Formats: sequence, structure tokens, C-alpha cells
Amino acid sequence: MASYEKILLVDDEKGLLDLLTATLRREHYTDLSTASTAAEALNMVKENEYDLILLDVNLPDFSGFELCQEIRRHSYTPIIFLTAMDSDFDKLQGLTIGGDDYITKPFNPMEVVARVKAMLRRQGYTAKSAPAPVSERYAFDYFELDTGSGTLTVNGEPVEATAKELALLRHFCENPGRVFSAGQLYEAVWGEPGYGEDKTVSMHISRLRKKLGIEEKDEGIINLRGIGYKFLPPKKG
Repeated sequence: MASYEKILLVDDEKGLLDLLTATLRREHYTDLSTASTAAEALNMVKENEYDLILLDVNLPDFSGFELCQEIRRHSYTPIIFLTAMDSDFDKLQGLTIGGDDYITKPFNPMEVVARVKAMLRRQGYTAKSAPAPVSERYAFDYFELDTGSGTLTVNGEPVEATAKELALLRHFCENPGRVFSAGQLYEAVWGEPGYGEDKTVSMHISRLRKKLGIEEKDEGIINLRGIGYKFLPPKKG
């Protein structure tokens, strides 16, 4: 049975696009679009709504990192980077500027499929259907998170946040006062074992704190050195 997810594949290697398209179609993902340049992809994102974007970093007109930043001005669609750049710096850069996952080339096409399924599953989809998301609203003193619409409001103003940042904040809101290790947070939000992913988690938490306007280390999302993190909901008044 065909799935309902709409996926955009962006890469300047036609052979790779053909391979990914064929592989995803075998897994019943049929609503696939492709682009070979950043400009083409950006126009498609402005004109269409996608459930997931697979994005190459090395594009002929400008980089996938730059494209990701521009996409974030228009869409919160999850982005998985595909790239031969495999250093920790490159990975952290991709996650910092709005990416949600990072796969290095060369890769097994079935690894891509697994990541795609995991990402869509975490977005509230299944491989065979796309049910309407259940809206949950978390309102605190200075911020409000609406998981149904995927919106974050801080001091009455909308704040842009990536899918992973929203998922991480939701996990904290669902478990106030509970302590989580970085590995537990990675497994809960990214859906994969979190061994060695402490930097990824800390980077996302750092970005969340800035967007929430948290300045003091002992308020909001607290870092318990050597232990993990916990969320202390701000008290009204």
C-alpha cells in the first residue's frame, strides 16, 4: 500500500537521485520529488508542503547548509543531510543551522530508508497512513508550545524552531522535574541509541535555551554536570 508522505530529494548526482527514488518506491513511498540545484529546491519548498527533505550539502549553486537556513525561513519540515563531509564539525554545523539528521556518504540505501521511516514516525506518521496529529498545548509563564501546529511562542511572540528542538522541548514538558541523561534524551527524541551523541543533545539544548530566553543556569532546562538534564517549569507570577 502506498504511503501518504511527501518527500523531496535534493542532490546534483542523477545516479544517486535515481537510486534513492527507486529504493524509496520499493518501500511504498510514492510521492517523491527531486531537485538537482539549491535554487530549484527552494522554489519547490516555497510552492509545496513536504513531510521530509533529503538534502545533499555539496550543490552546484550554493551549499546545502545555506539552503537549509533559507528553507527554515519558510518551513519546519524535517531535513536529513546527505554528504561526504563526515567531520564532527560538519555534523554539528548541519544540526546547528536547522538540520534534523545527518548521513555520510557512501551509505547503504537501506540505512537511508531506516532513517526516513524513523523520522516520519517521530513526526506522527506511519508507513501506511498519515493521521491528523493530536494537538497538545503546554503553557507556562513566558512560553507556550502547541505540538499540533508545531508552534512555539515566547513572551507572546512566535519563535522559529526546528522539528528536533520542538520534539526535545515537548519531551521536557511531558516530564517536568525528571532527570535524563544525554543518551536517554537522544533515544527519546531521535529514536536511536544515543551513545556518543552528547554533543548533539547539548547543542540542541543550548539553542533551545537561547530561543526560550533562558539566561540563568539554574532555571528552565538545567544541566546537572555528569548526570544529565532536567526541566523545571517556570512558575507563573
